[in-house]
Amino acid sequence: MFDRLGKWCYTNRRSVLLAWIAIAVFTFAFGSTIIGASFDGQQQIPDSETKRGGEVLDEHFGGLGTGARGSLVFQTDAGYDDPEVQAAMEVLFAEVGEIDGLTVTSPYEGLGPATQVATEGEFAGRVAYASIDIDSELDETETSELGGELRTLVADAEAAVPGLRVELGGAAFGEFEPPETELIGLAFAVVVLIISFGSVLAMGLPIGVALTGLITGFGLIFLISNVVQMPSFAPTIAAMVGLGVGIDYALFIVTRFREATARGSSNLEAVGEAIDTAGRAVLFAGMTVVLSLLGMLLMGLPFVAGLGIAASLTVLTTMIASLTLLPALLGYAGDRVEVTRWRGLVAAGLFSVALLGAGLGVQALLIGAPLALVVLLLGRFVPPLAAQVPPRREKPLRETFAYRWSRVIQRSPWVWALVSGGLLLIMAAPVLSLRLGFSDEGNLSEETTTRQAYDLLAEAFGPGFNGPFIMVTELENPEQAANFAELAEAVGATDGVARVIGPFPNDLQSPTAAVAQVFPTTAPQDQETVELLETLRSEVVPGAISDNSAEVNFTGFTAAGVDFTDYLQTRVPLFIGVVLALSFVLLMMVFRSLLVPLKAVIMNMLSIAAAYGVVTVIFQWGWGASLFGIDPGAPVEPFVPMMIFAIVFGLSMDYEVFLLSRVREEYSRTGDAVASVADGLAATARVITAAAAIMVVVFGSFLLEDDRIVKLFGTGLAVAVLLDATLVRMVLVPSTMELLGARNWWLPRWLDRLLPNLDVEGGANHTNHTNPVDQSQLEPAVPAN
Repeated sequence: MFDRLGKWCYTNRRSVLLAWIAIAVFTFAFGSTIIGASFDGQQQIPDSETKRGGEVLDEHFGGLGTGARGSLVFQTDAGYDDPEVQAAMEVLFAEVGEIDGLTVTSPYEGLGPATQVATEGEFAGRVAYASIDIDSELDETETSELGGELRTLVADAEAAVPGLRVELGGAAFGEFEPPETELIGLAFAVVVLIISFGSVLAMGLPIGVALTGLITGFGLIFLISNVVQMPSFAPTIAAMVGLGVGIDYALFIVTRFREATARGSSNLEAVGEAIDTAGRAVLFAGMTVVLSLLGMLLMGLPFVAGLGIAASLTVLTTMIASLTLLPALLGYAGDRVEVTRWRGLVAAGLFSVALLGAGLGVQALLIGAPLALVVLLLGRFVPPLAAQVPPRREKPLRETFAYRWSRVIQRSPWVWALVSGGLLLIMAAPVLSLRLGFSDEGNLSEETTTRQAYDLLAEAFGPGFNGPFIMVTELENPEQAANFAELAEAVGATDGVARVIGPFPNDLQSPTAAVAQVFPTTAPQDQETVELLETLRSEVVPGAISDNSAEVNFTGFTAAGVDFTDYLQTRVPLFIGVVLALSFVLLMMVFRSLLVPLKAVIMNMLSIAAAYGVVTVIFQWGWGASLFGIDPGAPVEPFVPMMIFAIVFGLSMDYEVFLLSRVREEYSRTGDAVASVADGLAATARVITAAAAIMVVVFGSFLLEDDRIVKLFGTGLAVAVLLDATLVRMVLVPSTMELLGARNWWLPRWLDRLLPNLDVEGGANHTNHTNPVDQSQLEPAVPAN
């Protein structure tokens, strides 16, 4: 079937190409413009104290404090009540209040002078704020668009009064900019692929296929965001994953195609073989990644499920493009895949410089793109540029560095296994202190008005002012109201509480509920704040309320973050267990072995744990944080380790299948458990190294983004792939396979009969190999020390 699919796409390449162009253009245009995206980052927590408290607020207080909020924070030496300042700010508040979906609470009205104006220290009377309640019907996309309008109004207010500083707070109003740093990864991919393939055309095919799949995936994400909850950074994460796997998948298939043509196969037969071998592995690896990501649906949280769905869409579209569009493009390329002219190299160099400049924001370097086009169009008439680059001589398999390296490892397998395993364990050790939780607006870029509003409120009102707890209860009689007031006093006297505002009844005549705001002395993301919430819930409230008191709930954004984290921590073991079990069974069916899938699961967990350790050291401990523009001390978002696990575990299966299927082929052909490891590693090392290098740079380039969560993902994924492709694939795999020898491929007969046969490389149908080994020159097996 795979062979026929590849040949059909090759033969009908015009129809396939036009179909993909139409699908990509229509889907992206329809999703991004005609329908538009609708992102929503609200965190919904099932059955928690936060949810119960929010329901009371919705019923009795109109949702006070439960929806997204913003603020207009202003500072002036003249004083907040200076007539000129007050006039300008009231005009601003009125203009903002006229915007549909926004409600402004002014510091000049009601309880504002007592609660919304700084009263202590150097900021007393000089800093005040107005809160902005955002209608729950507005999603992230709409509020982000409103942010641009609000920033214009703020600039007008500042211009009206000399010395007046106004900052727009609230992450919901943040300015979202599509990431450009992935262009750095693309620029590096151009260089790596040319070095790996020695061909400009062979370089362009994986990139073109990956971008086509990514554009289609983006269009689907925009469309589905209207019916599935997705946070605004979901496309960024999807781009990170889709671009990396898309280039990798196409790279594997093009490599197989070139191997087949090098043996003398026709282009049509070579395409059929490439899809029937590497294409099977791509389908298996891609579906593993998709299933791992969709496993996040097990969390039962729309926010997390949306992230998994978004990332899985780009993986799915790039995988399908690799299996269908790539054979069609190979039909157009034909024998020219192996031919490179100097004009192509020059144009590729200029284009990569243009991509690098765009990714770094250096617009002057974009001149490289048109220059690259000029070189391609006119280069054929310039003899030096039109000349062909001498083809690179391929080394015999047994003369490659990878083969010699494998032999070195196999001579002392115990030493190398212990050293590499020990290094991974040392790197993973910091994960024992990993603290999960949500960072706050204090981790945004210092240049943003959102961060400046946050810092100004923290300086004027205290660190905990940006994340108060909302204490709420329903009332049935005056005694319960009195008891709630006593509880508020007890809470205010608790260590770690800066002050309590309230309680306030919902109705002065016949109250049915009461609410109070509790401000900690520490910032929302601090561990002390989490511990304070636990103390209030488990000790202070039970000790202060009477037997007939109504239920008291703590809610608000800070409490929601704690409950969200706790909920995820209880569900993650189930998610990891399901993914591990599924992967083990699939690999057992593929390789007909018990030990190979067991080792794969253990090694992958080691590399992922080591990546977690590096993330902890940088983002939590703060080692090298200034180098990456990160504020240390914040916790790691609770959904990040889960997504890193889902993505990396799927990607590592990609490398696992590509490497071990070759080892298995050699072992089946020769029966030599030692030489087959070295031969398999030598046959796949170049493509795995190139694929991993591209992945590492694509993921690592996202460290240049401002968003801390994106930096987290980029760091974790880059480190995990780097470790997987080096310490695991190049050291642990050959050393452990040497130690186990033929036992690697042992499977009980009864289990072999029960398991279906899953052939992901089609090796039985393609027995010829690149650089066939002369059996008379085989080195003797090296005994393990």
